[in-house]
Amino acid sequence: MQWLVDRPPLFFVTMLALFVGCTTVGVFARIHGHRLTSAERAEFDLVRNAMFTLLGLIIGFAISMAVNRYDLRKTLEEAEANAIGTEYLRLDFLPPETAAKTRALLRTYAGQRIAYYVVLDTDAMAQNAQETAKTAAALWAAIGPDVAARPTPLAALAASGMNDVLNAYGYTVAAWRNRLPVEVWLLLIAVAAGCNFLIGFGAEKLSSATHAILPIAASLAVLLIADVEGPGNGFVRVHPDNLIDAAASMRAP
Repeated sequence: MQWLVDRPPLFFVTMLALFVGCTTVGVFARIHGHRLTSAERAEFDLVRNAMFTLLGLIIGFAISMAVNRYDLRKTLEEAEANAIGTEYLRLDFLPPETAAKTRALLRTYAGQRIAYYVVLDTDAMAQNAQETAKTAAALWAAIGPDVAARPTPLAALAASGMNDVLNAYGYTVAAWRNRLPVEVWLLLIAVAAGCNFLIGFGAEKLSSATHAILPIAASLAVLLIADVEGPGNGFVRVHPDNLIDAAASMRAP
């Protein structure tokens, strides 16, 4: 399921085919099945309206969850850029040799963090994560001996800043892994499929074009949710503008 959600265009096509199929099944059930009487029609309309209300609530709930995750990723990108930029300045509190070596590593680290936001291939992302972990370990190893040898308040401040850099990376990775639960997707798809079936079953005078309105609308809603909710795929992505600015400010003289 997650594999399909991570490919919004394919997800859209799949859902459109499913919803059109549900509407078509509803039409065949109406033509070849039991015809609704006037009393049954009133009850049917009540159930159908309730289903549409439920579908709207679930779509709104899912969009809200997706937008919250997107906003969190943007906030953490900004926090990560601020942590890197601040630590770059705090390295003045360490000996010049250590500061120069650590700043070079920090520039490499910032470039790796920018690449994390722009790569699209899963294998490239995994390789980027491995390289970033190695650079992060090298950053801590670069300042560790000097901080331990000179446990001054200023050295501790530099160590605290490096800790913020590494923590910000962990928070960002955790936010990218925080996806919509599969149960939410299954409930949304099931209710949308049921609504499409009810449209086909209950609408006796609608044209084929009109029958297609709900499947297309529901598929577009699913596409929007998957696009916003997915951190590494689709058209709506978090751009590392703040990290790019931080990296530009750290260019070697």
